[in-house]
Amino acid sequence: MMTGRRQQHEAWMRRALEVSGTGPGDLGAVGPAGDAADRAREVAAEDVPVGAVIYGPDGTELATARNERERTGDPTAHAEVLALRRAASVVGAWRLTGCTLVVTLEPCTMCAGALVLARISTLVFGAWEPKTGAVGSLWDVVRDRRLNHRPEVYGGVLEAECAAALRAFFR
Repeated sequence: MMTGRRQQHEAWMRRALEVSGTGPGDLGAVGPAGDAADRAREVAAEDVPVGAVIYGPDGTELATARNERERTGDPTAHAEVLALRRAASVVGAWRLTGCTLVVTLEPCTMCAGALVLARISTLVFGAWEPKTGAVGSLWDVVRDRRLNHRPEVYGGVLEAECAAALRAFFR
């Protein structure tokens, strides 16, 4: 069972890397395939390449997002927050109970708080973030016993690939 779960998490993380603009494949942007690929490269150059995907309880992909702070000028436009908003719109409710959030980088305090408030059941993340991580690195918001919801957490999934994508951006 653990092997099956690990394989599922790795497959989902590959999709999150794709969404971040650092993995292979089309990001699913509107327009011709060439335009989508060009836009993906532009966006990847603008903001830290973090990708997030939310899966429903049955494993169906509900929403994807990547960081859009630079493009939108919105300091809250982190991949996780945008994916939560989009998934809530698809589901038609703010409670995302039973859903899994997969993200290429350990969530910050804002994103960790948002996923707890959205009642995400499972969090899967790739690279650890020692400077701002709030899922065990600097803080541990998601496991704080004072909160009314604590998701199951799987960290370090495809960590090397996720970290390499981030290192490449900052070079």
